[in-house]
Amino acid sequence: MITHPRLSTAAPLAAAGITVLLWASAFVGIRGIGGTFSAGPLAPGRRLLIGTLVLGVLLLRRGFVRPSRRTLLLILLSGLLWFGLYNVALNAAERHLDAGTAAMLVNVGPVVLAILAGTFLKEGFPPRLLIGSGIAVCGALVIGTSTAGGRHGDLLGVGLCLVAAVAYAVGVTAQKPALKELPALQVTWMGCAIGMVGCLPFAPQLWTETAHASVGAIAGLVYLGVFPTAVAFTTWAYALARTDAGKLGATTYLVPLVAALLSWAVLSEVPAPLALAGGALCLTGVAVTRLRKRPAPVPILAKEPG
Repeated sequence: MITHPRLSTAAPLAAAGITVLLWASAFVGIRGIGGTFSAGPLAPGRRLLIGTLVLGVLLLRRGFVRPSRRTLLLILLSGLLWFGLYNVALNAAERHLDAGTAAMLVNVGPVVLAILAGTFLKEGFPPRLLIGSGIAVCGALVIGTSTAGGRHGDLLGVGLCLVAAVAYAVGVTAQKPALKELPALQVTWMGCAIGMVGCLPFAPQLWTETAHASVGAIAGLVYLGVFPTAVAFTTWAYALARTDAGKLGATTYLVPLVAALLSWAVLSEVPAPLALAGGALCLTGVAVTRLRKRPAPVPILAKEPG
C-alpha cells in the first residue's frame, strides 16, 4: 500500500492535537474535583478503575504481543514515572496552584525531553527545535504569569510541578524505543497498568472518598480516566511512534494556552490579556519546531545551442 506523504504527516499531527486538547482539559478536571478526591487517590482513580479497563478491553480485540526483556524494563520505567509519579505529583501541585500556572510549569518537561531525546535517542539538536522550544518556553512563562493573577506560586506546588515535568520527560524517553517493537495501544495499556499497580496503596482511600463523592465529582473522575488517560495517551503513543520525541514533545507547549482557555470557560478563572500574547508565542514556537528543512534546489543546466 502506498501512503500519501501529506497523509502520513497529517495523521500524527492530528493525533498530537487530540492529545494536547485532552491533556489541557485534565488540568481543569483535576482542579475541578480536587475538593472531593485528594492527590494520591485521584491517580489510581483515573488509572485503576477507568483507564486500564478501557484500554484493556480494546487490547483484547487486537491481541497481545510478547515484549522482550529490554522493552519490558523500558515500559516499567515509563509506567512508574509517567503514569504513576507524574499524576500523583501533578494532582498534589494543583492543590496549591491554579490550572494555568500548573500547566505552564509542567511544560518545562518538553525542554528536558528534547535534551534526553537528543542525548539518548540520538535525535540530535536541530536549530529549529532549540529556537522553537525557546520561543514556546517564553510563551508558557507568560501564560503562567498571567493566569496566576500576579500572585507568587506556592513553593511546594512549584516543586511538585517540576517533579512531574521530569517524570514525564524520562517516561517519554523510555517509551519511545518500546514503540518500535510493540503496538501503541499495548504500550499505553502496559504503562497504565504498571502505574496503577504503583498507585495501589492509595486504593483504600479512593474507595472511602468515592463513597462520599457527588455524582458530578464521580462523572469528572470517569472523564479523566477515559479521555485524558485512555484516549489521549493512545493518540500520543501513535504520534510518538511516527515522530521524533523532541519535536513531538514541543507540541505540548500548546497545553497551557488551551488549559487557560478551558479554565476560563469552566472554572471562571479568567485569563489576563497577557495570556493571549503568551499563547501566540506558544503557537509560534510549535510552528518553528515543525518546520522542515527545504531541499537544496536542483541546478538547471543551460542547453548548448545547436
